[in-house]
Amino acid sequence: IMDWSERPSALLPTNERAPFNFTRASHVVLQVKDLALSRAFYVDTLGFVVSDETANTIYLRGLEEACHHSLVLEKADQASCRFVGFRVRLDEELDLVKAHFEANGLPAAWANVDHQRRTLHVVDPSGAHVEICANMDTRPRQILAASAFVGACPLRLDHFQIHTPFVGEAFGFYAGMGFRLSEYIARDGVEEPDAVFLQRKGNPHDVVFFRNDGPRLHHVAFLAPETYHLMLLCDRLAEAGFGAAVEFGPQRHFSPGFARFVYVRDPDGHRIEFFTSHYLTLDSEDEPVRWNVSQLGGGWGPRPPQSWRNEASPFAGTEVLPANAPNRDAFAR
Repeated sequence: IMDWSERPSALLPTNERAPFNFTRASHVVLQVKDLALSRAFYVDTLGFVVSDETANTIYLRGLEEACHHSLVLEKADQASCRFVGFRVRLDEELDLVKAHFEANGLPAAWANVDHQRRTLHVVDPSGAHVEICANMDTRPRQILAASAFVGACPLRLDHFQIHTPFVGEAFGFYAGMGFRLSEYIARDGVEEPDAVFLQRKGNPHDVVFFRNDGPRLHHVAFLAPETYHLMLLCDRLAEAGFGAAVEFGPQRHFSPGFARFVYVRDPDGHRIEFFTSHYLTLDSEDEPVRWNVSQLGGGWGPRPPQSWRNEASPFAGTEVLPANAPNRDAFAR
């Protein structure tokens, strides 16, 4: 059990024998103000596949995905992120996950969620609202449906990044649940990370925690087939009247992940990354890669804009705390 009064100053080992098995980042639930406009952005322009829709909710997935949804859009008066989602391997593991959160003084409660089986809602040490399940409804994969490959041709959800004042606490907690550190960013000469890239599925990250005002969702990332599609989706956005949505890129990360990417903002300001590649981090001998702040920003192309550095989507009903917030007691329970 973590002592939340202390932030770990050294890299923490992964608990390789956690009693439950998180498998991957699974889905994100976003609240949007104009569902029809969001549909035009995500479906008609970017090419997400509709699994189901109601008057107030659209369930989307990528072309490779058989799970019912990886991106859920809900109509609301204010734009926010309701949940980021993870999967565990087996349904019975959810009982162990619930007990683990509660033993650490973190909220955990069962929830009924359409198109998902037993689902757990928790708040993690970063302050993020997290939805965890083991099973969803399924739909046919569209990977061979050539006519469905339009716009960004999103294949599958890969990861999400969360801004939080509590990077150390989040790192310690997730490492204790079996998440492995692939890369991290620290200020020159400082041991404590300001950003940690954590993974379960064998590529560099499923979730990133970055020190900033939070908790807020910085972005959710989807894999695109080829570099060509990063340009094509920008052209598609411009043609549909969403040209201003392109925020940063197309470019390459000469920094954690190394991927070619483009970031876009949806009509409510939610940030979506599309990228084309990652590398394998499955082997036990892979050591975490340290990036000093002075190493960042190399390569080619412009530096990220201030909007990319500072803006992000708040979690619904959760106060955003400053990056230098002293402790987690500021979160209302």
